[in-house]
Amino acid sequence: MSKVQSREKMLEAATRLFHLKGYHATGVNQILQESGAPKGSLYYHFPGGKEQLAAEAIQLSGQLIAGDIRVHLDKYEDAVQAFQQLIQFIAGQFERIDGLLELPTVPLGLLAAETAQVNEHLRQTCEETFGMWESLYIGKLLQCGYSDERARVISTSMIALIEGSVTLSLTRNTNGPLLQIRELIPALLSMK
Repeated sequence: MSKVQSREKMLEAATRLFHLKGYHATGVNQILQESGAPKGSLYYHFPGGKEQLAAEAIQLSGQLIAGDIRVHLDKYEDAVQAFQQLIQFIAGQFERIDGLLELPTVPLGLLAAETAQVNEHLRQTCEETFGMWESLYIGKLLQCGYSDERARVISTSMIALIEGSVTLSLTRNTNGPLLQIRELIPALLSMK
């Protein structure tokens, strides 16, 4: 395994384990075992250890999700349709809950809730990632004629609705909460 492959395997394994078990329940030895990387390579690639791995997993997840957000928001000119289709796409990820285990991302809201009060670096990384997504939402809303102030309120609301619905969908083992907020989009976007 090359050094690059070793690093990528550790990051993939950490992301998957943080997704399944959370930050605090994931041990460094588990990450090494699942990645197949030699023990000494962890601190070579990630001098900050588990915390650096988590921060990079959050950043990677954030970028992957931002890519999905861009694709779905750019596909439709109408803001209501764009946001409804984005939420429909997210809900589709929950049609098979066991399929969520295969997603290459960390549930950001859950990881933020777990670490925000005890790890400032991870809190900031989560905040930056949420900010990146909000910027995409704001950009779409501005493009559709919403005022800056209204676009900011809607984008924060959208993050809260989606993240809360993701948590409920995981808890209830259904995509129902996401489908319900999809129906709220016309009301949320009714005032420019």
